[in-house]
Amino acid sequence: MTTGRDRRAVRAALLLTLAAAALVAVSLGLGLDVPADRRMVWWHPEIVIALTWTPVAALLLRHRPGLRVGWLMLVAGFSAAVYVLSLNLGPWLELRHWPGAGFFVWLGYWLWAIDTFGLTLVLPLIFPDGRLVSRWFRPVLAAAFAVPLIVCVHLTVDPDARRFHNGVSVYPFQEIPLAISVVILGTLLASLVSVAIRFLRSPADVRRQIAWVIYPGVLAQTIIYVGETTPIGDPLRNITIATVPICIAIAITRYRLYDIDLVISRTLVYAGLVVVITGVYFALVGAASLFFAERGPLVGLVGAIAAGAVFEPVRRRLQRTVDRLLHGERDPYRIADRLNQRLQTASDPAAALAVAAAAVREALRATGVLVEVTGHQGRAAMAEAGDLGEDPEAIPLIWHGRPVGRLLFSTLEVPDRRIASVMARNLAELANAVRLTADVQRSRERILATREEERRRLRRDLHDGLGPTLASLAMTVDAARITLHRDPAAVDPLLENLRTTMSQTIGDIRELVYGLRPPALDDLGLAGAVRALADGAADPSGGREGLRVQVQVEGDLENLPAAVEVAAYRIVQEALTNVRRHSGAKAALVRLDRSNELQVSVADDGRGLPASTRAGVGLSSMRERAAELGGSCSIGPGADGGTLVQARLPINGTPVAAEREHQNGERHGTMRGESTRGR
Repeated sequence: MTTGRDRRAVRAALLLTLAAAALVAVSLGLGLDVPADRRMVWWHPEIVIALTWTPVAALLLRHRPGLRVGWLMLVAGFSAAVYVLSLNLGPWLELRHWPGAGFFVWLGYWLWAIDTFGLTLVLPLIFPDGRLVSRWFRPVLAAAFAVPLIVCVHLTVDPDARRFHNGVSVYPFQEIPLAISVVILGTLLASLVSVAIRFLRSPADVRRQIAWVIYPGVLAQTIIYVGETTPIGDPLRNITIATVPICIAIAITRYRLYDIDLVISRTLVYAGLVVVITGVYFALVGAASLFFAERGPLVGLVGAIAAGAVFEPVRRRLQRTVDRLLHGERDPYRIADRLNQRLQTASDPAAALAVAAAAVREALRATGVLVEVTGHQGRAAMAEAGDLGEDPEAIPLIWHGRPVGRLLFSTLEVPDRRIASVMARNLAELANAVRLTADVQRSRERILATREEERRRLRRDLHDGLGPTLASLAMTVDAARITLHRDPAAVDPLLENLRTTMSQTIGDIRELVYGLRPPALDDLGLAGAVRALADGAADPSGGREGLRVQVQVEGDLENLPAAVEVAAYRIVQEALTNVRRHSGAKAALVRLDRSNELQVSVADDGRGLPASTRAGVGLSSMRERAAELGGSCSIGPGADGGTLVQARLPINGTPVAAEREHQNGERHGTMRGESTRGR
């Protein structure tokens, strides 16, 4: 249905174009049979409108049948053709005393108002998309449509209000009623304000469309409205009228054909320079003449030198202002500063990411922007502004040498690479913050889940294991006390059973405590505990025949925070377990290096990681233990083959629980002493 309706619209536009040309031809033919003092002049501007605006409008409607600007141009052009016909048909019918002559003469008085005011008042309000820039301009649009009706009524009542210049009728604003002049000129001013507002609010492609029509449009408006009060040369007027539809067609279909922004920019800059320098010159000449009244040449020289001195600073400021007006802010460092100011108002990194996407789209004048943040396990977050399109450009976001995301954007014009790179550097910091926030949130969730799972395990072990065992011990003691009075010889087996059960219970408690914190850390320290792990991994009975594990320690590992010790121990334990089970390695090297932080690495000479490695529980637990301390853990290929596990564990931000460790040591020692006494 839409295709059929479009075809009918295109066909109607073509027929109106042909009809307009036919009406002009008929009028010119009739003019040959009308006296020269009564016929239309051959260079009449409405002929130009009929023969240029209608075919251009038909061309636009052929590509975009629903284009309101095209239909307005077509109606105005056809109206001009009817007006051209009436100018010769009315006198031709009058000379022959045929009926209907008065009607065409009456049309010849005012019909020009439709194309004149439709193109000068209505077109600026709806160009280029056929919609008003704001609902506040609806009264202006109503006034623009009412102006031709007002002119028709006025010229019907007072036909002599129209004047002629070289055979072309004019409508002098200084002689018509003041109310009509105010309505027409006020509507014209409001329509030009609408163009300015649309230019300032629109994206780059719409600004280019408007820029294409500014030069011929403003010139045509000036010539037409000045021509109503002052005689204007017909060639200048006709050339300008014919140029406007061509520029409108370029603006709608090929607005990127030439760098029109550069032409507009240079025009505004140098026009402003002329005004400023001329004003400075005459102001200084006038001021200097008060003090050097008798030295005319000196006064002119002073003014010229002063004007020359301010020329370059004024030019730079005007160029910056005009560029900002046409393209927005182009200074990348100002843009980065504005981005940072806007980010400070965001409530959290995720909200800041959305603010950043909108700011980047505005700075790059892009149709769409996507900021993508990648975490350790894929995409962590994203924020989109506008329509990204099918083939966006991508810039990686790099934070301290590590990729943390991507900036994707699409533009209708050549993007400013310098601004894009500066924005990407600023977004990398934000992406890293979003990444860390996601990691922290994920770690918190896992910590909570692990804590609850550990509590459940402790509850189960205490309730199902230690609780019944202690109850059994109490019952055995009661049985021994009862038996002691009745049969002392039978007490010994009960006490032996009690001793065995107590030994098993002590072992269960020791395993429970070991699960909370390895006793080797308190007995041997971190270095000794890691060496013990290495000895266990190198033992042939532990799993891999011939595996040699070497431990290197650099720096003082004493007085490390308890959390750092446990994390380092567990990471080394899990890494050596993987070496022993999966790598097929002959040798492994464990390094512990303390500086401002504790660096842990486990390297082997095995077969390395498979091509499609999926992180299991062990690999994930190593990363999580490092992330809980604000550090990081990476697993990848080693420099000489095999697998390399590297963990970075911050120390300064982790509380050192020396007293708590001491108390734990005392408690463990007491438990061991009690166990020894029990034996």
